[in-house]
Amino acid sequence: MSSDSLKRILVVDDDSSVRDLARLALAEVGGFTVRVCASGAEAIAACGEFRPDLVLLDEFMPDLDGLDTLRALRELPDTAQVPVVFLTAKTGGADVRRYRNAGAAGLIAKPFSPLALSDEVLKIWTSLTPSRD
Repeated sequence: MSSDSLKRILVVDDDSSVRDLARLALAEVGGFTVRVCASGAEAIAACGEFRPDLVLLDEFMPDLDGLDTLRALRELPDTAQVPVVFLTAKTGGADVRRYRNAGAAGLIAKPFSPLALSDEVLKIWTSLTPSRD
């Protein structure tokens, strides 16, 4: 990660209501700069210009699903080390292992609480960054 502070979050979900709710929650409640994308391909194209600190990614999307999108992001120099957190309803033990094995930094369950989303993201972010005590 290029920065100790989380500022820019890319939200990728094919459901416009999830995108809108996440954007509102992260920008208005959390104070983050947020960009939303409706597909994995759109996210891959946006990353070079937007340069997210973290990506929130839906798994089940048409064409390019979340795991394929994660693999593609890992192949790009600008996003190879960017943490990816899945937004998903599939949060069972086997699912968690599958996401972790694919390189996900964490999971946030859908449906998520708009008031708690920023805190959930920050908790994952904090677990990834070394303490500066």
